[in-house]
Amino acid sequence: MSHIKTDICVIGGGSGGLSVAAGAVQMGARVVLVEGHKMGGDCLNYGCVPSKALLSQGKAVKARGGTPRAEDFHAAMAHVHATIAAIAPHDSVERFEGLGVQVIEGFARFSGADTVAVGETTISARRFVIATGSRAFVPPIKGLENVPYMTNETLFEQTECPSHLLIIGAGPIGLEMAQAHRRLGARVTVIEGATALGRDDPEAAAVVLDQLRSEGVEIIEQAQVEQVSGRAGAIEVQVKGGTIFVGTHLLVAVGRAPNVEKLDLEKAGIRHSRAGITVDARLRSSNRRVYAIGDVAGQGQFTHLAGYHAGVVIRSVVFGLPAKARHDHIPHVTFTDPELAHIGLSEAEARKRYGGQVSVHKLGYDQIDRAQAEGWKTGFIKMMAVRGRPVGVTIVGTQAGEVIAPYALAMANNLKLSAIAGTVLPYPTLAEIGKRAAGAYFSPKLFDSINVKRFVGLVQRWLP
Repeated sequence: MSHIKTDICVIGGGSGGLSVAAGAVQMGARVVLVEGHKMGGDCLNYGCVPSKALLSQGKAVKARGGTPRAEDFHAAMAHVHATIAAIAPHDSVERFEGLGVQVIEGFARFSGADTVAVGETTISARRFVIATGSRAFVPPIKGLENVPYMTNETLFEQTECPSHLLIIGAGPIGLEMAQAHRRLGARVTVIEGATALGRDDPEAAAVVLDQLRSEGVEIIEQAQVEQVSGRAGAIEVQVKGGTIFVGTHLLVAVGRAPNVEKLDLEKAGIRHSRAGITVDARLRSSNRRVYAIGDVAGQGQFTHLAGYHAGVVIRSVVFGLPAKARHDHIPHVTFTDPELAHIGLSEAEARKRYGGQVSVHKLGYDQIDRAQAEGWKTGFIKMMAVRGRPVGVTIVGTQAGEVIAPYALAMANNLKLSAIAGTVLPYPTLAEIGKRAAGAYFSPKLFDSINVKRFVGLVQRWLP
């Protein structure tokens, strides 16, 4: 039985954990990193990276035109695994050991308030950072355990394109994979118990759903799944009311569950719930030595959020600063085609919070010259503003995840809309839509104001 003493013990080698480990060790702290599965975590191996790689291949096949071929799916999956392999060295054990991190492969369990055990090794640390992420939530559907099904962790192991893919769940993951598989040749049926993309702006979500349906993706809403039966190649999903959907493959994409079961949190006095580990604004748990970041902290399930959390925690555990996390400036994107990006409050939330103080400004892609030139006419930006500052932005359309970047900068730094409106952008670019939306806030104040017109009249009358 070996014993290690360190300054910081990071549990979990995903995006957030790796960021903490790399940042802390390069600033002089002693760091031990414990990873029980794959370095890079869900994002690299089963989530963001492979899903976007598959989406890119689906987009390429659609752009080529014609009927998708069997070899298209083979090439797409080869691209997925090549992409993972290309990025993996950046997240590897070898790289982090080269930085000075002591990496231990195995699952960590708390054995006390300031110790964890990993196999035959005990680790004592001044501070712990739990970054174990989340996994696909598998709902208690009758018969599901007896039927072969996929989650995002097994989806990318496929070697042949499904003939008819059934997807339970019409959130971002479900719809991204629905569109990718449809474009690669599968028939796809998505079954949603409530509303598809129900957490997004309804007007923007409708643009995405209309596009998917136009491509042949069948999306069934308000259909609660009651039972699953069948076998490989012949799977039946029965929904409330008796309707049965039959397909060859099944993907379960109904949300995420935090990875806490193997940690023995009770032995360290760490409170948690179904949402994840309970943390305060500093991301510190009920055990003052232990912090939680990313998915397992129950405050959002985005890789970039985990990275942001890592920066907050580094300021606390490395420098001893009272850093606090905020979440009103965290954007999120659904990477369908068109993309759907959002930051801050929705229109409904903004009106509820600010009432008559909020103004809403909407501009279509068809009003942007670059979008017209490229044929990207579907989509819009909707910006909610209060007292000259953006409080929420929704963008649906081509490259929406890129176009929202100036508003992410503005809301993270409490900038006024004048900063965006006054920015000079190259012409013609899609980014102009964000600047035009900001300018729309000022237009009525300038062009519809009788006082401005009177002042200009006086200036023109007396100006030499």
